[in-house]
Amino acid sequence: MITRMVMGRDKALVELHRSLGARYRPEVVAQLVWHCLKGDLRRAERSKLAGVAEEAGRWDGLSSMSEDFARPVGGAHQVAATSRLFDVAARVDADAPTSLMAFAQSVGAEIRFDPEHADFLADRLNRQQRTSAGMDISKRQYNRRFRALRRLTAKADKLAGEQNKRQLTVQARAGFAAELTLERFRADPNAACFVAYYTAKRKLRREFTLSGRDNPFDEIAELLFARCREKGNTDWWMIAQVYATPEVLDRLTDEQRGLLLGRWFAVLRATAEMLEKVWAAGEFDRERMVVRRGNDSSTWNLLCGAYNTARAAWLSCLTASGASDLLDTVCPGKAMMLIAGDLVAWHSVSGSGLHPDTRVWAALPLPWEVLAGREDCTASEVAVACESVGVDPVRNGWTAPKPPGPVGTFRPTPELVHGVSVADPLWAMLLRSAGAFSGTPIKAGYVAELSAESGGHPPS
Repeated sequence: MITRMVMGRDKALVELHRSLGARYRPEVVAQLVWHCLKGDLRRAERSKLAGVAEEAGRWDGLSSMSEDFARPVGGAHQVAATSRLFDVAARVDADAPTSLMAFAQSVGAEIRFDPEHADFLADRLNRQQRTSAGMDISKRQYNRRFRALRRLTAKADKLAGEQNKRQLTVQARAGFAAELTLERFRADPNAACFVAYYTAKRKLRREFTLSGRDNPFDEIAELLFARCREKGNTDWWMIAQVYATPEVLDRLTDEQRGLLLGRWFAVLRATAEMLEKVWAAGEFDRERMVVRRGNDSSTWNLLCGAYNTARAAWLSCLTASGASDLLDTVCPGKAMMLIAGDLVAWHSVSGSGLHPDTRVWAALPLPWEVLAGREDCTASEVAVACESVGVDPVRNGWTAPKPPGPVGTFRPTPELVHGVSVADPLWAMLLRSAGAFSGTPIKAGYVAELSAESGGHPPS
């Protein structure tokens, strides 16, 4: 039995802290929580938590779902190539864009390389300029060095962008959890366990379904949150980083609420600016938000998640601070995610049709235009747009913090392939390798194997 494994509280807390920036399955986190709190749990709490923790052992713990968000590939290859060409020993953090750029500027001084002017056709020095600069190398060697530095600086720029995307991905699902220190975690195990479990539920991948996402605040989150309520010295500031509800925010000081309000507004503004760039780069179907050829749907949906999370937390902080009247001046709307055409067709066949929030989004000024001060949009205007399509602006989180829904029921993490739930992890691994449910033909060599596994009916 998993719950009979031996693990001390501190080791469990360290692993729970590691999970904050990763993507552990909730049942795995529940197992760690059990080891952390088992000595303090009441009988009913032990029984409920142990039942969820046991699910971590399904299929002997095997899962096809990654335990981390994709991490950008660093610039080690570009650093090695540049070091060889310039015959220098590199002391570089290949995963830090600033370190890569500093290295490029340092070695690039030898050939007068300027990262701001790295166009291969327009910015290279000619023979006379190289001679004047005292370069005793051939044109070929100069060109090779210029190209290497150009690739290195381009990698630094790309790496910075990819790291920013990953940070926004984590913030969209887990708020500022990844910034919490291990020392803070150790100081309040009950709050730490709630934060780790709740964020694990928030980080579950979207499933291809008509019923919408389950409430991440499920029966285990409720159990852990109730323990935090009972303690007189709970670290509510730590909880507020991931669960900015009125109850939590009311327990903070004015200074803490103001700080959190400012942090979320900064994320809101920064994400809106990034959304604007993606919007400008493609032709979007604003009325229906169905993916079109050329849309970068992955980046758009990632940014939408981060923007809407920041917006909801910002609204909560405004309300808790007694500053809701500011929405009478500026109230940017939500951002709608892009949806696949086949899911739209499924909704249509089922009779559910287009989500009414999409019509509200289409009727309002674009959020980045509002936040940049180029368009006006107030809470009253948002409310009118909502009511025109039968949407409650408060209950749906357009003009106020969205009221909490019913407590969810725990269910084991499904094995997903492009959002489609499949029977077990081995089947999921095979389908993923074959390219099933990706919108492209099954890869050569997998058709017969899939046909045999599925009784003669391979997925298309």
